Amino acid sequence: MSKKQPKWLDDAIFYEIYPQSFCDTNGDGIGDFNGIISKLGYIKELGCNAIWMNPCFESPFGDAGYDVSDYYKAAPRYGTNDDLKRLFDEAHKLGMHVLLDLVPGHTSWEHKWFKESMKAERNEFTDRYVWTDSIWEEPEGMGCIRGISERDGSCAVNFFTHQPALNYGFYRPDPEKKWQQSVDDEGPKATLEELKNIMRFWLKNGCDGFRVDMAGSLVKHDEDGKGTIKLWQNVREFLDNEFPEAAMVSEWGEPDKSIQGGFHMDFLLHFGPSHYNDLFRCPEPFFSSRGKGDAYEFVEKYKENYEKSDKKGLICIPSGNHDMDRLARHIHGDELKVAFAFLLSVPGAPFIYYGDEIGMNYVENLASVEGGYGRTGSRSPMQWNSGKNAGFSTAEEDKLYIKLDPDMNRPNVEKAVSDKGSLYNEIKKLISVRQSYEALKSKGGIEFIYAEKNKYPLAFLRTSDSEKILVVINPSGREASFESGLVPAEVLYNFGEKITFENGKITVPPVSAGYYKVNNE
Repeated sequence: MSKKQPKWLDDAIFYEIYPQSFCDTNGDGIGDFNGIISKLGYIKELGCNAIWMNPCFESPFGDAGYDVSDYYKAAPRYGTNDDLKRLFDEAHKLGMHVLLDLVPGHTSWEHKWFKESMKAERNEFTDRYVWTDSIWEEPEGMGCIRGISERDGSCAVNFFTHQPALNYGFYRPDPEKKWQQSVDDEGPKATLEELKNIMRFWLKNGCDGFRVDMAGSLVKHDEDGKGTIKLWQNVREFLDNEFPEAAMVSEWGEPDKSIQGGFHMDFLLHFGPSHYNDLFRCPEPFFSSRGKGDAYEFVEKYKENYEKSDKKGLICIPSGNHDMDRLARHIHGDELKVAFAFLLSVPGAPFIYYGDEIGMNYVENLASVEGGYGRTGSRSPMQWNSGKNAGFSTAEEDKLYIKLDPDMNRPNVEKAVSDKGSLYNEIKKLISVRQSYEALKSKGGIEFIYAEKNKYPLAFLRTSDSEKILVVINPSGREASFESGLVPAEVLYNFGEKITFENGKITVPPVSAGYYKVNNE
């Protein structure tokens, strides 16, 4: 699929903001747009030049905003449309870009479209959602809402009960089930056009593109993704014609499909076949100094996806996000620094989840807030300083959106910035190094040099037309070595004791990482 890559994505480093928990300026215990605006300088100083903000549209917040009730209106809890537009403008003044989180697969059941679709008489929203013809028939494998309206039928849901699935059609409709519409039927086509209208509205208001929630799930019964790829190719044509600089990042987890569909970059998912959690979130993570982890399956799957995406290097590996455990639940101290030496040296745009740069903890045993359940502990308020509510809000503690980390030694920005040996300052240094070399940026090539099963270290070569940079990572608490004829010409970055190169053997000290310029042959 032909598409123009926005130039700014080449060196983009994203900071993910969960707006509810970032910074509250009006004292209601919930973060807001003005809070984000007030912290743009902090994000820029860290080295991030782009923001992905979780859904900020009007919502009953049964799923933290992923249940949208009006795509054209900012959630009043955060501010107005004008406040959101000012956020875009202020970010642009600092040379930063902002992606909104687009949820195209479902809405809230409080959305006016769904309320209209529930009516017995036909109207323009009757086919906006996936409805069966009979209350007694539920859509296979999708779960459903039923028995709540005068309309006969059951409506498919995408996740929670209150999230009815929008209708983009079925790739292969069952002829015995008349309710399964083709992607070319009027209902699915109208849904797709409305999706474009939503994107058009916010791009005209100044956003720079979208991170798309569950982008691969739109067309139903689409095992090979062909129908969904074609749908996104249609969107890509619209964007190329009207908004060629708009960036599109997919939560798909299959870069060969998403990039074919016209996305610029694809997220690795924390579920499915990526083995991403083998690195950070399992009983023995690869990045634990216990040295019992294994990166082999991750690397093999990564290489497979990299080849499928024509070596475009556009697979994004986030530090974390609102849906998974924080890094610091499983790895700690210098282990986190070595993990970021990896995360900031691989292709594709890095994504840093708010607070990960200071090592914020996963807060254990929290009651679920807004559909968070086990994810709630990763969504606690940002810790800015040692003052009231860690500087997040002036509200009384019982009014906070989510309870603060109760640990009296919890990290905060103020302490991290002033400590030269902090994780924050190590990440700042790593970002500076990454931005100084083309080979380390998003589109640089990657070739794995050493990634053996149940072995340490991990080593790979990043390449551009004029540079070769060897990256060597050893999270293990033991020295590790491997055979290689590569000889460094210059040390670009080093954490821990220095690596030695001797007689074709590279020896890597415990809990260390290094980037080395290698002479072109």
